[in-house]
Amino acid sequence: MTEISRKVAGYLLESKAVILEPKNPFTWASGWKSPIYCDNRITLSHPGIRDFIKEAFRITISEHYETPGIIAGVATGAIAQGSLVADIMKLPFVYVRPSAKEHGRQNLIEGHLEAGQKALVVEDLISTGGSSLKAVEALRKAGANVLGMVAIFSYGFEVATENFRAAGVELHTLTNYHVLIETALATGYIHKEEVELLQQWREDPAGWNVK
Repeated sequence: MTEISRKVAGYLLESKAVILEPKNPFTWASGWKSPIYCDNRITLSHPGIRDFIKEAFRITISEHYETPGIIAGVATGAIAQGSLVADIMKLPFVYVRPSAKEHGRQNLIEGHLEAGQKALVVEDLISTGGSSLKAVEALRKAGANVLGMVAIFSYGFEVATENFRAAGVELHTLTNYHVLIETALATGYIHKEEVELLQQWREDPAGWNVK
């Protein structure tokens, strides 16, 4: 557990961007029952947390990738995060829509992207990786050289690991599910007996039921 991953996990819990309810689960759009709800956009409402995440992204990018020529955010959750990263790194910014507009110029990528530009993709949350990797595909089709992707948080599902590997995309996240649970336990946000339920869910989210 790095200092950055521990602090980001703590800030997600503190700001209620992440809520853990092992005994009172949420229902995702997919129909999955989940003991965790994550909305990283909430961190944007907290200037200190927002600044820390922005700087953490800059550090992570500098440690793991060559210098990008442009930052690309994934709509909608990472538009603001990506623009903050582009600002601190003094780089151009574009964002990728989930689908092309149905009117006007019918853009899929908003902003100016040149063929051959080295793009670093910013995402807020990784679950299966499906929508995130569609953005990578769109950038590649537009001629970008995608260096990889950074995200605030990942659930750490094996399917996501496999999807990113198959797509040839290097992913680094500021924090992850394991660090979040360790931090939540250490700070008294959850109790020891709730950890097993939380771990069971991550291992089989589609089949998980509260016992």
